[in-house]
Amino acid sequence: MKVFYGTQTGNSKKFAEILAYEYELRGYGTEVVDLKTYDPEDNLVEENANGNICVFIISTYTDGQPPEGASWFYKWLTDTSDDFRVQKTLLKGLYYTIVGLGNSVYKDNYCTVAKKLDKSLHDLSATKFSETIFCDENTVNSLNGGLESDFAAWRENFWKKAQPALNGRKVKDCGKKCDGKCACSKPGVDGQEAGPCSSDEGSGEEENQFNSKNKSSPNKVKPANKTSGVVDLEDLGKIMKKAKICIILYKRKKLFFFQQNKDIEETGEVREMITPLLRQSLEKQGYKLIGSHSGVKLCRWTKSMLRGRGGCYKHTFYGIESHRCMETTPSLACANKCVFCWRHHTNPVGTEWKWKMDDAETLIAGALKNHTKMINEFKGVPGVIPERFQEGMNPQHCALSLVGEPIMYPEINKFIDLLHEKHISTFLVTNAQFPDAIRELTPITQLYVSVDANTKETLKKIDRPLFKDFWERFIECLKRLGEKGQRTVYRLTLVKAWNTEEIENYAKLVDLGRPDFIEVKGVTYCGDSKASSLTMENVPWHEEVIKFVTDLTDRLPDYEIASEHEHSNCLLLAHKKLKVKGEWWTWIDYPKFHELISEYTLSNGKKTFTTEDYMAKTPPWAVYGATERGFDPLETRHHRKKQKDISGC
Repeated sequence: MKVFYGTQTGNSKKFAEILAYEYELRGYGTEVVDLKTYDPEDNLVEENANGNICVFIISTYTDGQPPEGASWFYKWLTDTSDDFRVQKTLLKGLYYTIVGLGNSVYKDNYCTVAKKLDKSLHDLSATKFSETIFCDENTVNSLNGGLESDFAAWRENFWKKAQPALNGRKVKDCGKKCDGKCACSKPGVDGQEAGPCSSDEGSGEEENQFNSKNKSSPNKVKPANKTSGVVDLEDLGKIMKKAKICIILYKRKKLFFFQQNKDIEETGEVREMITPLLRQSLEKQGYKLIGSHSGVKLCRWTKSMLRGRGGCYKHTFYGIESHRCMETTPSLACANKCVFCWRHHTNPVGTEWKWKMDDAETLIAGALKNHTKMINEFKGVPGVIPERFQEGMNPQHCALSLVGEPIMYPEINKFIDLLHEKHISTFLVTNAQFPDAIRELTPITQLYVSVDANTKETLKKIDRPLFKDFWERFIECLKRLGEKGQRTVYRLTLVKAWNTEEIENYAKLVDLGRPDFIEVKGVTYCGDSKASSLTMENVPWHEEVIKFVTDLTDRLPDYEIASEHEHSNCLLLAHKKLKVKGEWWTWIDYPKFHELISEYTLSNGKKTFTTEDYMAKTPPWAVYGATERGFDPLETRHHRKKQKDISGC
């Protein structure tokens, strides 16, 4: 069996390796092939002569396109099948099956690549060994609860059809079921007994997933020769790799997935957002997951300020104490797949809440517990300032800006109220796709809207939104932001050669929402990502960011550059109403805010307040033009031996 894969984020490769090693452990010859290195023009026609069963595992990427590494294979096959000069029997005798990976949220492009490959192979007379299946990343619509469980279910059914063929049996004539196009038309080897047609449904007792106990089977695979227990050193790596795969397969046995699916079907329970695959990916990135759809992560600036090595740009712009800031989200799902997202697109996507929901009290308790647990790990670490360590165990700020869209969470207002009750300030970032949620949002300390582009075409290219009316939603969100009475911010992330042109259009967008602040930040390059094509060439220099902000300010008579954080490649424009007698008041009076929000709550929203009611004076070192360039002089500047840009909140 030959397993081909085309992948963008690594899922297809992972599934291909699992399938291949599973069959290898059963004693069959397998080969895993990356379509990136495979030349179909020279090799595909020969696959039928080798007697291989070819399994193609491939995902669909942005706008229905194949993964970059599989683009040539995809183009060659589809072009060849459409070419009238090519004989339509070119691939006759080739036996294949296709596993498509996708997300049904993208209805128009769901598993498009797998569908087109299937059609092209069929048009060239290749024989479908088993039905093409689609593994759905959307846990709500997935037949089995997610991408990984769909694949596990398919493997079980595929084994029933693959075992007879791999054992070299003939298959019985099925009459007219398959019109003579299935495996029944191909003779077996050595004149062995015929077996079922590939069009037949599986029958008979279910076989054990890892080794068959059916001793009466005439074609049972012989076990490998036993050894004396002595292993050659050069074989040790292969054995360890197989052992690792065994463990993976064991942990992902069908009982887990099918029992989970059975329970859902019997009880009618709504599915959870976090799948085993997603959990593994996020935990690898350092997330502490809470319940079924929330998470918390320690920002690198929190670690930095614990050591007295400087705070984040929010410390410079707004007076946040970075070592007392908790970064969390009540929703790991998002409605966009932004190209510059440093979370590597491992999170689920959706346009509305369809998952099982945990209550706000559970999420808040879990976030605080996990955050303080991570802070506690710095106890006794060299360089950590004892006073700051103690302060860090009592968070005072919450940045709702992790992976996902926090405003999607149905109990977001209750979540925010609970934070305020604990005297924790709130900084929420939304991607400007949910205008109604912005309108209904309770007052928070500071509300951000991501403004990633200035035209409909550029926004689609950069944010890759799910909503078809994404531009209308975007514009409506900016208008809704202008109706909020508390502090509001436009966040612009500059991606060189993508969204740094047509500054006049940005100025028009500012007129819609009239935010108190505009943060302009150069995109952070976080290394190669399979889900993004960004390189260091797309990262603007700090001087280029300053030039952009200066040009934008010239078009905004009510705004001036107020602050700068050179290390984060970020500048702050502030509305002139925050400049009192020639001095900036961009910082926040946090005790005053909590006093105001308490009065607002007790009066059932009748006693409102505005941005000016809880502003505080910006210290001289944090003002734009100061020699410190945003670095707090009370901190100690630390230079890494090896310069490496690490993303922050």
